[in-house]
Parts: sequence; C-alpha cells; structure tokens
Amino acid sequence: MSSVPTLDGIDSKMVETSRIKTHVLFSGPADGAPVLFLHGNASSATFWEEIMLMLPEGYRGLAPDLRGYGDTEDKVIDAERGMGDWIDDLADLLDTLAVQKFHLIGHSMGGTLVFGMVAAHPERVLSATVVNPGSIFGFGGSKGVDGQPCYEDFAGSGGGIVNPDFPRLIGEGDRSSDNPQASPRVVMNSFYWKPPFVPEREEDLLSSLLTEKIGADRYPGDMVPSGNWPNVAPGRFGPINAISPKYVGDSVEKFLAAEPKPFVLWIRGEADQIVSDTSLFDFGTLGQMGLVPGWPGLDVYPPQPMVSQTRYLLESYKAKGGDFEEFVMADTAHTPFVEKPQEFMDIFKKVLA
Repeated sequence: MSSVPTLDGIDSKMVETSRIKTHVLFSGPADGAPVLFLHGNASSATFWEEIMLMLPEGYRGLAPDLRGYGDTEDKVIDAERGMGDWIDDLADLLDTLAVQKFHLIGHSMGGTLVFGMVAAHPERVLSATVVNPGSIFGFGGSKGVDGQPCYEDFAGSGGGIVNPDFPRLIGEGDRSSDNPQASPRVVMNSFYWKPPFVPEREEDLLSSLLTEKIGADRYPGDMVPSGNWPNVAPGRFGPINAISPKYVGDSVEKFLAAEPKPFVLWIRGEADQIVSDTSLFDFGTLGQMGLVPGWPGLDVYPPQPMVSQTRYLLESYKAKGGDFEEFVMADTAHTPFVEKPQEFMDIFKKVLA
C-alpha cells in the first residue's frame, strides 16, 4: 500500500473517512494503547517507523500521512483555516478507527500541530510530546518570545519564503546532489541530521521526502507581493501558508486554556538549524547575515526566536496549571529520533509510563 518500502512489523493501510482517504502506518497489537505520530514538513509517516517498532509492549502506533503528504489523498489545504484542515482530518481519522484517547507525538510542523490538537481536543490527549516543534506563533514573520508580527501583512512568512528550486526538484523526483542549495538529498543530509551522520535508510527517507504534493496551491503554497521586506506575504493555500503567523488565530489562547492539561514532553536536538533562535530557514537570520539584501534591521525584523517562543509558551502553560519537561539531545540536529533512536526512546517511554 505504501509507496515507500516499510520495515518489518509495520502495516500500511488506507483509511477512508468522511473528509479524506488517509494513508496510515500501524505497529503493535490492535488493542494496544494508541500512540499517534505526526510527521513534519518535507517528510511523511515513514520517518517514524523505527520509533513505532520500539514502543513498549501493549502500545499501538498510528502514523498518518498528513493532508498534502505521502500517500494520503491529494486534497488542497485551506491555509486560511490555519491548522484546521489537519486537526479535523485527524479527529475524523481517530473517530473512524474508534480511538477515543491517545498519546500524541509530533515532529517539527507536526509538533506545531500537537499544540493545535491539544487546543482543539484536550480531553482526548493522554500526553503530548513535541520534537523540535515549529513555533505555535507560526514560522517566520514574528519577533519576541510572545510572537508579535513584524508587519501587519505578515511579510516574510508563507509560501513565498521557500527557495523555489526545492519544491521544483521534489516535484521532479530529484535524487541527485547536484544543487548544493536545494537538492532534496543535500537539504536532508545537511539539516535533518547533524553531518556527517547519514541514516541507514537514507534512500527510503529521501523517497518519503519526495512524496510531498507540489504545486501553487500545494507545497509550498501561493503568495502575495508585499511592500514590506522581504517583499512576499502569505497566500491562501498550502502547508507553509497554513503555519504562517497570519493564520494562527486563537491557537495560543486555546492551548493555554485547554482543560484538562496533558503533560507536555519537549525533546529537541541541540544542533538544529531549522527550528532555532537563529534558524537558517528564517529571513531574519539570513538578513542579519547579509545573505538577503535590504534587511531592515533588528528592530523591525530580527531572527525569530523559535525555541524561546516555545519555552515561553510552555512556561505560560505551566503557570496556568499544566506541566512540561524539556530534554536537549546532544550531538543531534532536527531529527534526534532518527539520529539516536534508543536515546530518544529512553526519554519518550517515560511519558508513556
């Protein structure tokens, strides 16, 4: 069923819901305690397979390909709903599978979605684990730990901030290393993990990356011109617009007000250059480095403090009665569960217990 080869012990199925046909990977006994795995951008459920197989006895792993990714039915993401399409897809999937309560874990963009799921369905989440999560305040275009927008039109976020060669090469199924700035293999090996590490399943993980749906209303999404630096603002469709601060809405307030408040485990790689207070994928950082001309300066458009924003969010969550714990994994980057799976699992299984 899966277009990417799966490991022994992983089952691949298409699950039809009232909203979308979703491709889901499963591990463990059918009657096990459910653990829902959410992947990040430019990847799919494939990235979680090794961890799914390491779950303790009596746990059931479920890893869907999110709308816009993998082998799930190709449907447009309405970015004006923020994370709404994903949240509703997942709720419908869980209802279809008769899963009422579950442990929840998400990586990168999937980590942002964990915050959104807790905000929308706190009564169903037994525990929430975020791994190198994108900021709930959105990716790009905000400043300060409380996520204030740099501009009223949220310039510097959305589909227009993605190097257009990257989605083009994904769409072409490029497996080369010819383009040092945009080849999917080069981006993956440079930023997903800390060089010189290369995973044994490099080819399968690259295949997973290449399953992302590409197009003006798919990845990276549309954009509108802006008079504010860097002269692009969010459009209405696609995943990168959906995680723009323009469409965050009341997610922060809903997360902080969630009742009950599940325990949040925050795991991150210390060498992450994608989700960082000085992210190399953020225009504030690139402008400060002199790599994008016209940067308006620190007062107007500083590097987005992504990690500090998450810490501020979780400390605010704790102040309102929730609780969290942060673990930093040494010598890992954006995907510590791929780089050091056993060390990662030793941390993660504590929250399952």
